[in-house]
Amino acid sequence: MARMVNENGCGREIQSPEPQGPGRGAVRWGPQHAGARELANLYSPGKRCQEWISVLLCFSLMAFNFIHLLANFHLGHLWYILLSIVAGILTADFASGLVHWGADTWGSVDLPVFGKAFIRPFREHHIDPTAITRHDFIETNGDNCMLTIVPLANMAFNFLTLSPAEIYQLYPLYCYLFALAIFVTLTNQIHKWSHTYFGLPRWVTFLQDCHIILPRKHHRIHHVSPHETYFCITTGWLNYPLEKLGFWRNLEDLIQSVTGEKPRADDLKWAQKVK
Repeated sequence: MARMVNENGCGREIQSPEPQGPGRGAVRWGPQHAGARELANLYSPGKRCQEWISVLLCFSLMAFNFIHLLANFHLGHLWYILLSIVAGILTADFASGLVHWGADTWGSVDLPVFGKAFIRPFREHHIDPTAITRHDFIETNGDNCMLTIVPLANMAFNFLTLSPAEIYQLYPLYCYLFALAIFVTLTNQIHKWSHTYFGLPRWVTFLQDCHIILPRKHHRIHHVSPHETYFCITTGWLNYPLEKLGFWRNLEDLIQSVTGEKPRADDLKWAQKVK
């Protein structure tokens, strides 16, 4: 029997370790699930190539920018740097929630190009949550690396073209963008660790236990069907306040009232597949 724990330390019992919801109780979860098998088979060589290119470009640009940040460091920026790093982490956490909520809640695997490339992993994850633990570094992090390429490339261009005085004025902004890029890049790796219960390095479990990155117990709340809360998966710091504000629920109500689309309809369709 699983126990769902909220941020106040209170808990309530869940009658099954598997997600429950309308039409889901009789479904067998994991890699043997019919929907999970079909979704896994949609992972293509073209997608793999995109992920490799994204990872190589992202980490090359990150190394270049880090060298230039070190070269332009001044002690007078120290407090601005610390504030920029915290702001970057919070922005990454919110961005992870926004992307996660959008892909979980709306869209379809049948959408041209975008569906199979970017919606598919979210559908697979809800019916086979441990699939991510079997993905290698490239598959786990490729899409997140892709998101950071343009801002990192722009930062690299500025380091090459701006004067030292201009870089000095913009340095706190670059620290914010660099921290944001790092935590966006690491988000899915952190998410993978939140589903990994054996063999994690001690420093990872230490960061989870201190809630510096997404803890395993915290993320389990999202995986109670119908997966409608706790979408932030970088640190999870914003999940509780956003839940208390009803942020995602109100946003869904607004979109449904305007478009008539039902939240998580495609997610439920894949969960109910039996063959």
